[in-house]
Amino acid sequence: MGSRIIMYNGGALSLSRRSCRIVSGLEPPAGGGAVRWQVLEQVDRELSTGNERAALNLVKDLQAKPGGLRCFGAARQIPQRLYTLDELRLNGIEAASLLSPVDTTMGSIERIIQAAALLGGIAAWSVFDLSPQQILFTSLGFLFLWTLDAVSFNGGISFLVLDTLAHSFSQKYHNRVVQHEAGHFLIAYLLGILPKGYTLTSLEALKKEGSLNVQAGTAFVDFEFLEEVSKGKVSATTLNKFSCIALAGVVTEYLLFGTAEGGLADINTLDKLLNSLGFTQKKADAQVRWAVLNTVLILRRHEKARAVLADAMSEGRSVGSCVDIIEETINVADL
Repeated sequence: MGSRIIMYNGGALSLSRRSCRIVSGLEPPAGGGAVRWQVLEQVDRELSTGNERAALNLVKDLQAKPGGLRCFGAARQIPQRLYTLDELRLNGIEAASLLSPVDTTMGSIERIIQAAALLGGIAAWSVFDLSPQQILFTSLGFLFLWTLDAVSFNGGISFLVLDTLAHSFSQKYHNRVVQHEAGHFLIAYLLGILPKGYTLTSLEALKKEGSLNVQAGTAFVDFEFLEEVSKGKVSATTLNKFSCIALAGVVTEYLLFGTAEGGLADINTLDKLLNSLGFTQKKADAQVRWAVLNTVLILRRHEKARAVLADAMSEGRSVGSCVDIIEETINVADL
């Protein structure tokens, strides 16, 4: 299960994993919040046209206002300091299990495909009485296609096939993907970063982006981050936000399933970001441990909101609709 962390791809910050159709429009709220609903519909329209700055301004105009967006950027966070591994364990966190995701589902499917290909080759050889030369040329042809995919599409075709099969035949895999992306979305919103879209399968990401080099996942309104990058300096506040967002997917899987399978790309990209900022290993470890503990505590407080959000995302609800669901679900006193 691929995943995105802070993936800085040529001027876009996103968190990668997979995708789903986005249902436009919002359902009118059952209770109050009519003004919020109308504004979030406008946010969806601005995002659909690529006007991210206008969408973010609309959200900020309603931030912390009665009947508005009380939860945007309102998450309570822990003090930033050096947290030890023992302190993480006291909070029920085993860093090794959380930060070393292994995608067993994709691995199993890949092995099944390899075994099927081998058996198919043996059957073809027996039925069609292929010569050694024909077998050699066929093998070289498949090797060429595999190399072409790896070089030209960064393994995109192979991953597309495996991801599609995994979603089709493994409900466990599909559920992990949905929960993973809900974690990214919720943490980003609560820390004041507006999601601009999400996908839950590689096939939907291909349809939406038109590129095999784009994996599914959650993308964010990131021009403020890019402005800091262009100046050659990322503030501590911004780095803290995106560290937590990057780790939110693996943390969500860890809390729900005891281990994380997706999100290795997120972790690796965060490591590269910290290295590019000149962090020593000790300082990078401190940043990651703080972000892990901070994200765990936020997600534990808002478990219900994450679950309801995951259901909405699995239905393909729009960003504005997902935001409205978060606002309706979370009690301000719990922030």
